[in-house]
Amino acid sequence: MLDIILQAFAAALEPMNLLFIALGIALGIVIGVLPGLGSVTAMAVLIPITFYMSPLAAIAFLVGVNKGGTSGGAIPAILLNSPGSPEAAATAWDGYPMAKRGEAFRAMKFSLFSSVTGDTISDLLLIVLVVPFAAFALQFGPVEYTAVLLFSFALIAGIAGDSPLKSGIGIFFGILLSTIGLDPVASTSRFTFGQLKLEDGLSLSALAIGALALSSVVIQLSDLITRREKDDFASNQADTKAGRSVSAREFFSYWRTLLRGALTGSLVGMLPGLGVTLASFLSYSAAKRASKNGDNFGKGEPEGIIATESANSAVVGSNLIPTIALGIPGNIAAALLVGALVMHGVVPGPFMLSMHGELIYGLFASMILANIFHLIIGRAGLSLWVQFARYPRRLILPPVLMFCIFGIYLPTQSLWDVGVMLAFAGLGILFTRARISIVCTVIGFLLGGMFETSLRQALLLHQVEGISILASPLALVFLLLTIAVLSRAIWRSQKESNKSA
Repeated sequence: MLDIILQAFAAALEPMNLLFIALGIALGIVIGVLPGLGSVTAMAVLIPITFYMSPLAAIAFLVGVNKGGTSGGAIPAILLNSPGSPEAAATAWDGYPMAKRGEAFRAMKFSLFSSVTGDTISDLLLIVLVVPFAAFALQFGPVEYTAVLLFSFALIAGIAGDSPLKSGIGIFFGILLSTIGLDPVASTSRFTFGQLKLEDGLSLSALAIGALALSSVVIQLSDLITRREKDDFASNQADTKAGRSVSAREFFSYWRTLLRGALTGSLVGMLPGLGVTLASFLSYSAAKRASKNGDNFGKGEPEGIIATESANSAVVGSNLIPTIALGIPGNIAAALLVGALVMHGVVPGPFMLSMHGELIYGLFASMILANIFHLIIGRAGLSLWVQFARYPRRLILPPVLMFCIFGIYLPTQSLWDVGVMLAFAGLGILFTRARISIVCTVIGFLLGGMFETSLRQALLLHQVEGISILASPLALVFLLLTIAVLSRAIWRSQKESNKSA
């Protein structure tokens, strides 16, 4: 075993492998910045190229793209309040207010350092837990997944927006939108209104970019044109060292939030299907409740950025745990990695460690090395990205609007998806003006399909004795937590409304 590990690390340190890791990180960051593309799209496009690489270089390259793309989405979220991907939406809540008061560089540093730290912790957990996790993962069935998702919806409704009721409406509307298309059980059409293009449902990219990114850009442009908001973003950016620096002591003073975010993201990543976006919002919620500065969240609190970015980057490593241990992809990115592995003659599953030990341990070593490259390349790139903050918003926002349109059109070359994006941009503007969290709608849509499938499977399994659902200790715990979280959110909302009255 020791010989295999040493050979794997030697292979990971080969110059060509290091070159592909660095290239993957750089490409991932750049693509993550562009709204509508993201790491998943980039991986799907780049997989055919990896056919000509060695298996280790190919997988390390794709993992680098995934790592860079996950953190890259935070850059437009901080600078423009226009998340490059859904998981960066929570980053915008505190990153953009920090940037508006002149701390864009600091906000991006917190984001980068948190991503690398959370990613590293997750990779170490992957190495340690990849084998023993298999037994735990098998304990989660439809009932447990349904309870976990209900708990997640309750947490998100409690933190996203001023009113849990309005946030709940946003989530419910998102779940309703996710039902458009073919019924997963009966294969009958639902809410398609005779449109063949709706048979496959709405495009997640079009919906998320339209509702989150494009709507924010249009609102900012409208506020600038009507002079509702001053175009003083560039002049606010601090030039002093104190206004730009983040010391190691300051960053690691948030070690509890870092560790909590990394563990939250790792746990979510271990459970197939839950995804990066859920991890970021669960971590944000936990940090807000645990922090002594919880009331400052959403107003430019660095802890909010740390909680979000450490969690969503931690998913990158941990979602490979079920992939390697069970052969079950943790999310879409992991599924693409499975496709790349199969293309190189490696079948994921319980026997992968014994049959391809050198490749897997080489991948582990490459992931650790990728985090070092991520820190170096990401830090060097911050000086470039912050230059965009020095230009007037009226010059920056129109090109971003065009990037949103091209980002949706180019992968599919579908004007239908562009139309869906524009429609949801309008919906995002209406929801924002009505103070209903459009983020909740996107999350409801993102998790709605999995929630419906899990719920219907649970009902089919327990159609005779519905009360037997409570026989699952894990499901019962999450159901009780859901009730507790909803009760607390409603109590806090009533308390704040009484204060304002």
